[in-house]
Amino acid sequence: MALLLAIETTTKNCSVALFENSNLLQLKEQSSDEYSHAEQLTLFIEAVVKKSKIPLKEIDGIVLSKGPGSYTGLRIGTSTAKGLCYSLDIPLVSVSTLKTMAFGMSEKEDYKLYCPMIDARRMEVFASIYDQGNNEAREIRADIVDENTYAEFLNDKVLFFGDGALKCKSIINNPNAYFIDGVFPSAKDMGILGFAKFANKDFEDVAYFEPYYLKDFIVGEKKKS
Repeated sequence: MALLLAIETTTKNCSVALFENSNLLQLKEQSSDEYSHAEQLTLFIEAVVKKSKIPLKEIDGIVLSKGPGSYTGLRIGTSTAKGLCYSLDIPLVSVSTLKTMAFGMSEKEDYKLYCPMIDARRMEVFASIYDQGNNEAREIRADIVDENTYAEFLNDKVLFFGDGALKCKSIINNPNAYFIDGVFPSAKDMGILGFAKFANKDFEDVAYFEPYYLKDFIVGEKKKS
């Protein structure tokens, strides 16, 4: 049995989950336009372990959503995860934010392809495309979206979702393009992918690990000191 604490801070949704192997035990999350992850994250961790009645010292590993996403959110999540790994002497596992989003959506919705999108301001999104088996059909990119950006994939039904999908809805005008609003990355979807890497001892080097920023920063994002 492995107790894994999952941390997701890549977007406006701050999320913490506790898993026994890949089984969800507890979840705490909240979305905020103010990017208040610096204030929320440690409180969410405390709430999750307290509600589960499992002491923090019994956690076996940290699973971190590594990006892409908000520069500030990634920095906060990474520093907190590293601090826990050092203090508890436990390993760090990282999972792709977009891959995790696609995996979570494929468990609920049946489509040929899944395109998770994270808002990168203006008409740009961080996006990738995955098939029904969670295999990458197109690599992660920072896309400036126009009507042709995903045309080669739209011979099949493609589900677009994430906080970047809403602004693309009127641009991607294709009968095979489907959209779901109000979807954010969540720690609740990190259990299966995180446990698989933990079980295979696919650990990060805590000292040298850096999140996947893709870009140096997101213009216009409010930063917290």
